[in-house]
Amino acid sequence: MPAVALPALTPYLVTAGIGWIMYRRIRRSFGRQPWQPKRTVVRLILMVLLLGMLTTAAVFLPGVAVGIAAGLAGGLVLGAFALRHTRVEWHEGNPTYVPNPWFGGILTLLLIGRLAWRWSHGAFADGAAATAQQASPLTMAFAGALVGYYLLLNSGLLWRMRRLHAAAG
Repeated sequence: MPAVALPALTPYLVTAGIGWIMYRRIRRSFGRQPWQPKRTVVRLILMVLLLGMLTTAAVFLPGVAVGIAAGLAGGLVLGAFALRHTRVEWHEGNPTYVPNPWFGGILTLLLIGRLAWRWSHGAFADGAAATAQQASPLTMAFAGALVGYYLLLNSGLLWRMRRLHAAAG
């Protein structure tokens, strides 16, 4: 039996990796979640770095600034609503939060829909080099929305959890 070359498996490994990431992302949107402050701080740092990259893209890439700004604004609004509808509580002696599943579901559907749209229009057929040549304002708007949403939600969760700890102790 001939050995299968790694390049032949790459599309399957990448698809499985994206599937795993999507599963983990969807799982965090539903049900009681344990509070992990270090992970939240890491996410915030990552989002700030991504915000810096988006700002750089808005300055240097033609035609994407409006998409990024609209996406950020929409993400911040959605994040504010999500934070308002997220419960923080103690469960069995541990701090937890319960996100509203509608907001996570909306973001997940938007992300999957955008990936499906790009895939159906052949964006991934020509390889990364072809798709990297021109940035799509719509894709950048989605990126801005995700960054804005997670920046506001995670910073708000840090603040609300700090208040929960202060009220308990």
